[in-house]
Amino acid sequence: MPILCYHSIDDTWESPLAVRNSDFARQCAWLQKNRAVVDVDTAARLMDRNGRMPRGTVALTFDDGFADNYDQALPVLQQYSFPAMVFVVAETVRRGQEVDWVNDPPSTGLRVLDRDQVVEMADAGVAIGSHSLHHLTLTDLSPDECLDDLRTSREILEDLLGQPVHHLAYPRGAHDAMVRTAAARAGYAWSFSLPQGPEEVTNQAVPRVGIFRNNGPGRFRAKLSERYLAARTSPLYQRLTSR
Repeated sequence: MPILCYHSIDDTWESPLAVRNSDFARQCAWLQKNRAVVDVDTAARLMDRNGRMPRGTVALTFDDGFADNYDQALPVLQQYSFPAMVFVVAETVRRGQEVDWVNDPPSTGLRVLDRDQVVEMADAGVAIGSHSLHHLTLTDLSPDECLDDLRTSREILEDLLGQPVHHLAYPRGAHDAMVRTAAARAGYAWSFSLPQGPEEVTNQAVPRVGIFRNNGPGRFRAKLSERYLAARTSPLYQRLTSR
């Protein structure tokens, strides 16, 4: 079973990143009846070298730190007592960096979590991780730039929360050997990806499966299967999708 990756929970934003509120609620209701939702640390420890967790277990994560994670997702998570982790772009919290990494933002703009919301979610039991400092593509940076970005983002979030931050989600899932080394040197025990092809599973490359708008019930359940992640990370899949 996989670690799932959500982004936004929003009815009005017509983007692949925005799962409708009703769909998210239905997905959580189904998980409550059919799966054991575990925290991310437990999921990472249980995962084998092929990216598989014990049958029937699943974990929930959210990338980008959109404000609707607080407005829309948190009440549903609390309803089912589900653990989850939200990966925050640190500079959006520290200095209010605008969301400049999304290709199809709504005309009204995108809101991100503010400092108080991040702290309140942490106090409510939601784990907080880093999604880097600026949401740059880390593989485009030099080793020193990458290390500084990841270390600074961790320190900002630790100062805000008053507790260690040991988890990182790579922006856009992009990583290579340099980025993984920088993540470890920056103090992250676990770093999470979104594989589009074969990847070695390590502490610095923990695979997840993205959940997107218009993933109906059948598609959602298919993504929870071992076969889905195995196919997604196979050499054949990479060859077919690169044509």
